[in-house]
Amino acid sequence: MAKPAIGAWLGTTWAPHEVLAVAGETEAAGFDSVWLADHFMANTGTEEVSSSGNLECFGMLAGIGAAVPRVRLGSLVASITFRHPAVLANIAATVDGIAGGRLVLGVGAGWQLNEHAAYGLPLGPVRERIDRFEEGLQVLTGLLREPSTTVAGEHYTVTGAPVVTRPGAARMPILIGASGEKRMLGVVARYADEWNCWSTPELFAHKSRVLDEHCDRIGRDPREIRRSTQAMLEIDGDTTGAGSAVVSGSVAQIVDTIGRWSDAGADEVIVPGIRGTADEGRRLFERVASDILPQLG
Repeated sequence: MAKPAIGAWLGTTWAPHEVLAVAGETEAAGFDSVWLADHFMANTGTEEVSSSGNLECFGMLAGIGAAVPRVRLGSLVASITFRHPAVLANIAATVDGIAGGRLVLGVGAGWQLNEHAAYGLPLGPVRERIDRFEEGLQVLTGLLREPSTTVAGEHYTVTGAPVVTRPGAARMPILIGASGEKRMLGVVARYADEWNCWSTPELFAHKSRVLDEHCDRIGRDPREIRRSTQAMLEIDGDTTGAGSAVVSGSVAQIVDTIGRWSDAGADEVIVPGIRGTADEGRRLFERVASDILPQLG
């Protein structure tokens, strides 16, 4: 099988020194990328506030970028509702500069109820979220790639805003996290350099075909979009509990699942170590490095 890149998703409930330590360890162990979520608190499924907060994604990515020299770094994913896209573009360009051009700017339309309720951030119905997101992407792509950007939208307005990247900087990839087939994968087709979703190999293959169809409709080569996915890994776990967000089984079964993801078109498989403490995440990454990475070729 073709070997996909393997990423490590670190927890933002950990202490900053723990995130930095584990990021360095995963790089040394052979992982290709390090990812952080962009959330203010744990999801409760409602507007009920979580009992503790999370580290800020981009401040922590800047620290990793300065301390860990090789791996790609990314947000998985930044909600467009948290920051004006002009502010996000400037933050991303700064982090990318610190990291020497290794940042992947992962963005999404926003979804988690409790953090929006707690901080008074407008979320709105799904249609409004996607409309806002598309306008935000116009601002982001312009400020990162064009000498001057003007957007006069319902949600965002920028007028003659100058590019925020430094002269000579490489093109920063924009990753969009999305699974909605009617509109969101169409947004991916139009704006994304990379696409990510939670999946099983079968679900990933289906979503990927839908993305290809959206690309065909607008005349874009679907091969231009790098594709990544993830599920919680339970090594030596009970396969009966597996689902769209969990891959459970023996090492051989998990290696086979990664191979089927790759066959379905996944360029990268990300291992979430976000459930539990830093030591629990560390043990998962150590197991992946010792037992799974060597079998991927």
